Amino acid sequence: MKITVIGASAGIGLQCTRLALEKGREVTTLSRRTVPLPDHANLRRVQGSATDPNDVRAAVEGADAVLVTLGVKSPFTTTLFSDSARILLRVLQETGSSPILLVLTGFGAGDSWSYNPFPMKILFTLLLKKVYADKGEQERIIAGAYPRWEIVRPGRLTNGTMTGHYRVLDHLAEGMQVGAISRADVAHFMVTQAEQPTYLGKYVALTY
Repeated sequence: MKITVIGASAGIGLQCTRLALEKGREVTTLSRRTVPLPDHANLRRVQGSATDPNDVRAAVEGADAVLVTLGVKSPFTTTLFSDSARILLRVLQETGSSPILLVLTGFGAGDSWSYNPFPMKILFTLLLKKVYADKGEQERIIAGAYPRWEIVRPGRLTNGTMTGHYRVLDHLAEGMQVGAISRADVAHFMVTQAEQPTYLGKYVALTY
């Protein structure tokens, strides 16, 4: 199986890359910075941008699954998420390929915003409003124009170890509790779903 990880140089993307290699998958990474992993027979690195069609085309060629795990340094303004979504869909249309897309956003994106507790709404409004607005646009673009996707919305991310035990919430409900989850366990979910997708067409919240 061939997996592409877009945004693989750190965080969940790096964890996904490491885990997929451990499971014997062929992995192609796309990132601006060098992915900090040793050379591996099953690892192919594309150094470039998720908003450059040529770089994206080189990265997704032959992929069975594409994991989009982009992040930004500045929390105040960005169009990276929506811009990259448009480029990715355009490249897939041009190449006639249809891998599974697993797109990392976060709980608070799109229609999940109103299900956050009040303190989180204040935090998002003060610090993350524009970033999450763009993540919401990323979700809208993917879900509205592509048939094989899962939107992954983890709660508060931690640097804890991978447990393989967490809650997967595939619908929104009043009073739902979406708290912390480790980046390693988010990576576990994404790689597992790349191998055998069971939540296609769903927005999935992850938490302990």
